Amino acid sequence: MRDLNPFLVLSPANFNHKTSFVIGLPMTTAEYNADNPFAVAIGQARGRSKAGKMSYVLCHQPKSFDWRVRRAKAHPLKRLPDVPFANVCRRLNQIIQLG
Repeated sequence: MRDLNPFLVLSPANFNHKTSFVIGLPMTTAEYNADNPFAVAIGQARGRSKAGKMSYVLCHQPKSFDWRVRRAKAHPLKRLPDVPFANVCRRLNQIIQLG
C-alpha cells in the first residue's frame, strides 16, 4: 500500500490542470513540529492511524510535483478552513516575502 502524503495545494486549479503540476506545502503529524516556528498547526488529523494527532503544514518546505504522474488525489476534506489557511499564508509570506 502506498503511503499517503497530505499536501496543501496553493497553486490555482487552472495552472494545475494545464501543467499537471501542483505547488504547495507538505503536511505532517510528526509531534516534533509543535516547536517548529515554520509549522502551522491546523487541527486534529483524521483517519485510523492519525486520529487524535495534531496536523501541521510545513511552510518552510514549498514543493511542486506532477500530480498526474504520482496519481495524486484530492484530500477527502477538499479545503482547509479560511482561518488556518490565512495563518499558513501569513507564515509562508514571512519566509518568501511576496508582499
